[in-house]
Amino acid sequence: MAERFELKPGKSAPVPRGHLSVIVTYLSMAAPPDRPPVPAPAGAARLELRRADPPGVSFYRYLYNTVGEPWLWHERRRMTDAELAPIVTDPRVEVWVLYDGGTPAGYVEIDRRDPAAADIAYFGMLPDFIGRKLGPWLLDRGIRMAWDGGAAALTVNTCSFDHPRALPLYQSLGFVPVRHVTRVVTDPRLQGVLPRGCAAHIPLAAS
Repeated sequence: MAERFELKPGKSAPVPRGHLSVIVTYLSMAAPPDRPPVPAPAGAARLELRRADPPGVSFYRYLYNTVGEPWLWHERRRMTDAELAPIVTDPRVEVWVLYDGGTPAGYVEIDRRDPAAADIAYFGMLPDFIGRKLGPWLLDRGIRMAWDGGAAALTVNTCSFDHPRALPLYQSLGFVPVRHVTRVVTDPRLQGVLPRGCAAHIPLAAS
């Protein structure tokens, strides 16, 4: 797995060569939303939300890699199939895939393995579907499904590598930030884990 260092609040240190600094924001929701559901976007008749039960590892990698590459998702790319399979095939982990006219458009992953709180482990849209107002609707559906499944609380996290609208979206749908952590991670592009030219909004680490 990648090296990861956690910096204490108020502390700063030089970022080692080959590494990146990232701010992770942890959010929580203590009760189901009492607001109206997010309206279905235009073309809703073409939309279908289905659980991959369970997803094959290769299909899961397609979703994770395609959705996450622009935002430098790398943790599960580093896993072997033997490490990843027990996670994504666990019946307590729900992978819900949004299809638009039969084509995968995005997914939301609800992790119920912790009895204290369900977690929106991953959420995002495939690049071709960003900007079509599908994301807020999909996330709202994921939140409601998590609560309908008996969650005691709900958590999610995002980071400064993610889409700039990710944190405001989580907050607009009822999540509240509970802590911020600065971490230093190895740049996966320098290691060949991700293509060198991806996530252009994040400058390559000095090598």
